Amino acid sequence: MTVRVGVITFPGSLDDGDAQRAIRIAGAEPIALWHGSHDLAGVDALVLPGGFSYGDYLRSGAIAALSPIMAEVKDAAASGMPVLGICNGFQMLVEAHLLPGGLIRNANQQFVRRDQKLRVENTDTAWTNAFEAEQEIVIPLKNGEGGYIADAETLRRIEGEGQVAFRYLGVNPNGSLNDIAGVTNEHGNVVGLMPHPEHAVEPGFGPDTAAAMRSGIDGLGFFVSAIAAVAAVAA
Repeated sequence: MTVRVGVITFPGSLDDGDAQRAIRIAGAEPIALWHGSHDLAGVDALVLPGGFSYGDYLRSGAIAALSPIMAEVKDAAASGMPVLGICNGFQMLVEAHLLPGGLIRNANQQFVRRDQKLRVENTDTAWTNAFEAEQEIVIPLKNGEGGYIADAETLRRIEGEGQVAFRYLGVNPNGSLNDIAGVTNEHGNVVGLMPHPEHAVEPGFGPDTAAAMRSGIDGLGFFVSAIAAVAAVAA
């Protein structure tokens, strides 16, 4: 079985090609999708990539969350399809109310770019099942509006119900509440995070490690997880 993962391009997306490459390296078939279409082309999973959709006018992800294809994304998410939102894609998912909370300007009001250490908080999702509980990973981060926020009740609920998927370690780069770097929905099929796993999937192009420069491939686990989740449903 060849798992087909759709990557949606929005006006201003810039990491869609990287996401497709990561999917291919992980062993699945990437399918390019367009935001103005209502056709998901029969894919098994979806990635909403990073970038600056609609130039980040209004709020990051707010306009893209109203794109025609998002109606199908919502239906697919409701049916249990794995959906991953990376950076701008995470912003779209919260704006579309597929994930709880919101994202605001970084606390220091500066665009941040760094290789970021994370702790995997939940391994029971479609995008994290290849990791171990509390595993520490390093993947690149680059954002200007990555501060995760939620009201007190929502924060208590997502903490209590295990919906925090990733937490920043070492440094909180954007002032996110509770050091939250990524969250999942209640069913574990929709995940969003600010750092970019697609930039850490191939030796020679990822973060530095103790073994060698640019050898980090911790991001590969996201896409391997989705392939495994789809295969498990099909079995």
